[in-house]
Amino acid sequence: MKHLQFIDEHGSFSIEQPENTSYLYFPLASEKGLKSSVTPNLGGDAKIDQETFLLEPVSAENLHNNRSVRNFWLVSDTGEVFSASGASAEQEAARFTELQDASRITAGFMWHSMERISRSRDVRTAVTSFIPVKDNAEIMYITVRNQSDSTKTLIPFAAVPVYGRSADNIRDHRNVTSMLHRIRTESHGILVSPTMSFDERGHRPNSMIYYVYGCSGAGEAPESFFPTVEEFLGEGGTYTHPRAVCERRTGVPAGSSAAGREAMGAFRFPEIHLAPGEETDYILILGAEDNRESISQIYEKYNTPDKVKKALNETRSWWREKVNTGFHTGDADFDRLMKWICFQPFLRRLFGCSFLPHHDYGRGGRGWRDLWQDCLSLLLMDPDGVGQMIEKNFGGVRIDGTNATIIGEGDGNFIADRNGIARVWMDHALWPQMTTKLYIDQTGDVDILNRKVPYFKDAQTCRGTQTDGQWDAGQGSLLRTKDGEIYTGSILEHLLIQQLTAFYEVGSHNVYRLRGADWNDALDMASERGESVAFTCAYAGNLRDLASMIRLLESRSGEKETVLPEELQILLNGDAGLFEDPDAKNALLEDYTQSCRHRISGRHFSIPLSVLADDLDRRAGWLTGYLREREWIDGGADEGWFNSYYDNHGRAVEGFFPNEVRMMLTGQVFSIMGNVASDEQIRRITASADHYLYRKEIGGYRLNTDFHELKFDMGRMFGFAYGEKENGAVFSHMTVMYANALYRRGFAKEGWKALKTLAETALDFDTSRIYPGIPEYFRSDGRGMYHYLTGAASWFMLTMITQVFGVRGEAGDLIFAPRLMGEQFDGQGKASVSLVFAGKQIEVIYENLEHKDSGEYTISSAVCEGYQLQTDSAGYAVLPRKILDGFSGEHLRVTVTLN
Repeated sequence: MKHLQFIDEHGSFSIEQPENTSYLYFPLASEKGLKSSVTPNLGGDAKIDQETFLLEPVSAENLHNNRSVRNFWLVSDTGEVFSASGASAEQEAARFTELQDASRITAGFMWHSMERISRSRDVRTAVTSFIPVKDNAEIMYITVRNQSDSTKTLIPFAAVPVYGRSADNIRDHRNVTSMLHRIRTESHGILVSPTMSFDERGHRPNSMIYYVYGCSGAGEAPESFFPTVEEFLGEGGTYTHPRAVCERRTGVPAGSSAAGREAMGAFRFPEIHLAPGEETDYILILGAEDNRESISQIYEKYNTPDKVKKALNETRSWWREKVNTGFHTGDADFDRLMKWICFQPFLRRLFGCSFLPHHDYGRGGRGWRDLWQDCLSLLLMDPDGVGQMIEKNFGGVRIDGTNATIIGEGDGNFIADRNGIARVWMDHALWPQMTTKLYIDQTGDVDILNRKVPYFKDAQTCRGTQTDGQWDAGQGSLLRTKDGEIYTGSILEHLLIQQLTAFYEVGSHNVYRLRGADWNDALDMASERGESVAFTCAYAGNLRDLASMIRLLESRSGEKETVLPEELQILLNGDAGLFEDPDAKNALLEDYTQSCRHRISGRHFSIPLSVLADDLDRRAGWLTGYLREREWIDGGADEGWFNSYYDNHGRAVEGFFPNEVRMMLTGQVFSIMGNVASDEQIRRITASADHYLYRKEIGGYRLNTDFHELKFDMGRMFGFAYGEKENGAVFSHMTVMYANALYRRGFAKEGWKALKTLAETALDFDTSRIYPGIPEYFRSDGRGMYHYLTGAASWFMLTMITQVFGVRGEAGDLIFAPRLMGEQFDGQGKASVSLVFAGKQIEVIYENLEHKDSGEYTISSAVCEGYQLQTDSAGYAVLPRKILDGFSGEHLRVTVTLN
């Protein structure tokens, strides 16, 4: 029997005895800011930001170390103790024996319910946790049922330890900062008001109030309170054996206060008597607000079972409606997994790259790469406002082609770099163009290329190699002209600067320099001589795509020219001889960056769009030929692949070495995606990847083979154990991009193999040991790691919709170009996808009665609400935008017949 069972079409699931699996955690969050993680024993944490942790911050190892969990205790009149979270000394000792509680988690988008039945106490409890969409309050709704045939007398205790300060204080004055606590008990709970935010760089007055409130379902208030950890645990007590509970102590009354101690949101409710089969309920509300009135309003909003159940239903509905993309294939479990994969980008937007137990780094912000890749999913699910978001994002580009790397709160708010380190990731110019192209294809809004936005400006200049001593923070973070005016340029101009500056920044092998790293952050020790063949291939593809975008702009707008700053004339040097000379390229780049080191002239020149497009195509063509000739590794027989990198000694990283074969997936992904690899080379690449990188039992394609070397001339990844993270794990993001690239080039069978193996491993709970979704990677034993917050989810969804189902925009029109395999159709030969396009919910149904594979069928007919679609020269069905906009209904159905 499968351990994890889906229970509805929305992906809600259940799992028995979840506490018997390590490292499980589940995310809860609101749109307002509160973010929580909940474990099977109700551990985890809750926070608004780095400075505002309601519960103690946890990392992965804390999940089994800590016992300071959210808890609800029941004590019988004979002194028997039961924990609704399973976190009592007796219940811990009974684990893995016949006396272990029967437990089950049921969960869905942003709600989590833990049911527990004591075999020895004849008590059933259920704790349902969720965070309402618009409030910073975590609600715990608790039910208690007497399972015995006699009346039970019980005393309930609620117990939630309140951390109430910055995550920094875990190892920075933990005890000292507890002395700042001012704690007060009120009729329905406990308030914790630290006097200040402790930071030796500068202390700040605190206005945040942390609280735990509670009542019975009938509205009864707690009868006494334990406002400090010491009072609740008692001398020598522990969180699994607190003396207040075990000795049925009476706490202090409402109106009491305490100060200078670790705070505890613990209280005792009045004694209850439950007849056989009788059930009662309780409500706990925990959160943080900056004023007392808001806390009172929150309590009044959720202080009855009816109010809580209404809020729970509203929360469920809200997130289900957000995930407005759905799939129907021959595999129902895969379809429900896709619901979670489509939900993950929302989690990434809310949590950033921090704030879940494995993501115990950073301070919650998203990086540059994250921002653009998350836009991919928004364009497919929630496209309203994405155009404006893209415009604001381009404001993070510097005039030298680099960019701000940390995004502040809100759109268009950029910060120079964490810790002030002047670091340049060489792949950062790739993603804005990919996102902009998808935006234009999905919307037809090619005019976005003409919209003007500013450039980011700080002390970092000359592509992170120098500091601008003339700049200071008082000048602001926007580039100015020499006349002091804020300069704005078109988005097309921004894209040109990003692509052309990258073209000239090459190493000794005439390949784009690696600089601080590329997509693989762990290639961070080759900044002097490292080069990234992989992303040079990707940039070749970008140059081609930008040329096609410019031609589309010319044809749609009727404009023949564009205006660019005069400094760009340096970058538009089209001398073919220059392309072959790395030194000359770097000298030209130096001339350009010096010309705009502090400010720019503000003068412009005009250039025909056709000339620009031809120039970019010429560069792409040169790169393609150069890379094919110089970087291909002949594997013999039917194998071969591209070298991906040069290390800090200028040596090729991949190939046949005396003791092993060295191969990396990244170079293969982008040589295919960037149209550098020929079709014959792709066939040989896939054979090599299957030979050297593929391990079905742990998720599929590993990121690299085992180099058996601590390559300190390449990056920290080689210090990791092989099979962990970037060193040879099955890295979901790169595997999905490999699949995407293969589909784009017509290799559907090979692409599906990559996606299918990832999905099957994620769904195999005995291997992956994660809740539904796609993790950052699968380690060497197949366990899913760093769950939920991964760009792989956006790319998986993008690939499934636009490539596997082939439903995608092209310059605003909607095309249907399926590459589904026969096994993906159900028993009736049907497969469908539901998505939002052009403001309409569209269901696309493919009919393939003979279950033919991609490549064996063509489109015989395509009908949208009675309108017969035409096919183009490539054999795709096309729904023109003007026809689509003419349909009056908001819900459309397209039926495509394949034969």
